[in-house]
Formats: sequence, structure tokens, C-alpha cells
Amino acid sequence: MALRGFPRDRQDEPPQDRLRHVLTSNSLSCMPSPSCPAMSRRSLPIGIQTFRKIREDDFYYVDKTGFALRLIAEGTHYFLSRPRRFGKSLFLDTLAELFEGNEALFRGLAAESRWDWSRRHPVIRLSFAEGVLDSRQQLDRRIQDLLRINCEALGVSLYPDLDIPGQFGELIRRAHAASGERVVVLVDEYDKPILDNLTDPDTARAMRDGLRNLYSVIKGQDAHIRFAFLTGVSKFSKVSLFSGLNNLMDITVDAEYSAICGYTEADLDQVFAPELAGLDRDRIRTWYNGYNWLGEAVYNPFDLLLLFKKRLFQPWWFETGTPTFLVDVLTE
Repeated sequence: MALRGFPRDRQDEPPQDRLRHVLTSNSLSCMPSPSCPAMSRRSLPIGIQTFRKIREDDFYYVDKTGFALRLIAEGTHYFLSRPRRFGKSLFLDTLAELFEGNEALFRGLAAESRWDWSRRHPVIRLSFAEGVLDSRQQLDRRIQDLLRINCEALGVSLYPDLDIPGQFGELIRRAHAASGERVVVLVDEYDKPILDNLTDPDTARAMRDGLRNLYSVIKGQDAHIRFAFLTGVSKFSKVSLFSGLNNLMDITVDAEYSAICGYTEADLDQVFAPELAGLDRDRIRTWYNGYNWLGEAVYNPFDLLLLFKKRLFQPWWFETGTPTFLVDVLTE
């Protein structure tokens, strides 16, 4: 254990006096570990998907910005499937803050010294996570509302009487023209309107057609797009949903990105060390460390956060994040 900041003029004091000085001052420091009191506890980010809130309000945060930098350096259009409550929405929000150039949020993270903060890209965010849509008309209204929200956020207006593909394409082009930077498109829960209606095949097909109508624009506006990232809990074929969008790189089962969502063993030691006291590490592994996409194994983040909160071993994720669409299909 390293002792720092001990005054030179007290080096000749008896050992017990020097120890008393250390213990009553802030000069005792050590590497973070479950037994080290120097690593303070923070708030648990249970259910929080907003990067800014986590960073500004001093919640625990596992740095995933290294993955973001790698994705941006190696490609432009990506698809990722992960279970619900696994950190997809938070990762998308992190990407948005990065491209929008909000440097202060990234202090101390991998991206801080490796990103060009002088450039700010317009970001279009589309999320189908909220509510249940049970008709094509409801889907179209939701899409139009999402496009309206993005228009207001980016300060652009569109030509009247355009259909949905026309509105989306015009939004991308005008955002590029207004900012001078190509656009970033982030889509969360891209498949939820379909999954919510799987037991009604006709409605599910109508939802698929409506979403295909939207996503096809991403391919058509490629010249105006800097980066696109789509996430969901399932993988529909490119033929059925992403018609023409054949430039999406699927990183769902990719060893290099296995830990893009979730917590690793190192994350527990380096980030959550203050929460581990009194918990059996082997039992934590047995309960929650069963996820692997051909690379590094990860813990279910929602399970771990509830374990740290409740101090009880229970299937926390299964009780709230179960893919009900799969259960419905299996029981048909």
C-alpha cells in the first residue's frame, strides 16, 4: 500500500504518531479493490439509459467509448442485436453525445483524447421503445412524430405533403446542408413494432412493410450519412426488412464486439469494487455471467445492478426483460 503526501518534517516521529497522522488525514491511498476504502460508492444506474445523466449525476459508468471509436474507425453502417435491458439504448445515447461533440461528458474516458471535438455532426434519433403500436396507421403517425421531433431539434423544416420516405430523406439532406457535416442516424428497438404483433401475422407484415419503407431511406441517402447504427432484440433478414440496405455490418455475433454491452470481469473489479463486499464472487458468476457472443463473456448488467441494490440472488432480468414475443410464439 502506497502512502502519499507524508510531510518531510515528520519523518522522524515515532511510527505510531506517523500512522495516526496518516489515518486522520487524506494521505492514505490505494488501488481500488473490494477491501480498499479509498474507492467511494456511487449511485447505481438502474434503468438509466441517458449518458449525460449518468456522467453528470455521478452514477457508476462502464466505459464503452473504446468500442464506439473502433466502430467509427472501421465502418459506417452497423446492426446490433442484444436482449432487452442490456445497455443498447445507453450505447446509442453515448454515440449521440460523442458525435454531437459534448466533450465535457467524456472527461476521463477512452474517447477524451482520441476524438476530434471541433466537429459536430447532426444526429437523428429514432426509437420505437415506447408504447405498443397495433396498426400500420399508428406506426406511420409515430414515425411522422419522430421525424417532427428531429426536425425541431436540428432546426430544419421540410417541404409539405411529403410521404414518410420523402420526409426522412429530406430531413437527412437538409440537416447535412445546414450543418456542413454528414448526418448520424441512430435507431433503437428497430423491430419492436413487429415483435409486438407477431401473434397477428397480418399486422406484423404491415408493420414490417412500414418499417422497410423507412429504413430503405438510409441506403438511398448514403452520400449524406456519416454513420448509422440500428439495434433491436431480434434479427430479421435483410430481404424481409432491410430491402436494399445491404451495407449494414452485423456485429451481433462478433468476438471483437462481444463485450460492447454488458459488464466484464474487469469491469466488476475496476468499476463496481465497492459493491462486491459480502457477495460470493463464484456465485455471482454462476447466476449472471452466462452471456457470450464468441468473445469475452459478460454479465447481464440489469441483474448485477439489482443484485448490488437488493443484495439478493434472483433472476432479476427474467422478471422484467423476458422476450414476451418469444413466449407468445412458443405457446401458439
